[in-house]
Amino acid sequence: MTRIGLLDSGLGLLGTADALFHLAPHADLILAMDPDFTPYGSLSPEALEARALNSAAVLAEWNPDAIVIACNTASVQALEAVRARYEPDIPVIGTVPAVKMAAGTGQDFAIWATPATTGSAYQQNLIDTFAAEVAVSKVACPGLAEAINAADLPTIDAAIDAALAQMDPGMETIVLGCTHYGLVAERIMAARAGAITLFDSPIPVAKQTLRRIGVEAHGIGPNRPDTGTVIATYASGRRLRLPRSLDAYPAGKRLLARERETAPTS
Repeated sequence: MTRIGLLDSGLGLLGTADALFHLAPHADLILAMDPDFTPYGSLSPEALEARALNSAAVLAEWNPDAIVIACNTASVQALEAVRARYEPDIPVIGTVPAVKMAAGTGQDFAIWATPATTGSAYQQNLIDTFAAEVAVSKVACPGLAEAINAADLPTIDAAIDAALAQMDPGMETIVLGCTHYGLVAERIMAARAGAITLFDSPIPVAKQTLRRIGVEAHGIGPNRPDTGTVIATYASGRRLRLPRSLDAYPAGKRLLARERETAPTS
């Protein structure tokens, strides 16, 4: 039985969890969110590293086949520390914005991310390595991840409009540099109907995770069981059921449908 743990400050892990269920529908998932310390971008590098290690420890108690840091900011600051703690016994996979994929189109593009990731040397190195031949606009989106966690649709739409206003005229390709943002991809595209191309990370991260643990990505089909469940969810170390705010997002609804009934109610 395949068992994978995912950690993030909040709902940003939903996209990767949904992608894993799509590619490996038999897998079981453990989710560790950290609402007491969100947003991660407001923490010092040392505090963020400590929080990521705390969530990873909760996941490690389940003896998972892999741990996924389903958060760009945490991957920037804490991936090496979590790997040092758990590899080679438990593979640890980080989340990288799809800069290489977007650059491969030859088109100029924007990277939407949290302020912390936008200003990081990590993101600039990705741009320098993979996108030196095109123009890249770095767009900080303060408050967007927090609004997504709260399913605050008016604030989400205002943050999307503010981010679009920062983009250079004629630039219509966006790399989503925060795992939360994919949950509102349809709202981003609707804000500039027919003119936006998005690049997101959940499917590539899910494929890399399955490669690391030797599991074939095959999806649902004949003789391919669709039996995977969310076997446990944590909020800053407390076990609980998935938050009902997930109903606001298609990926969230699909995860709610896979939650084990034995999960605690509080």
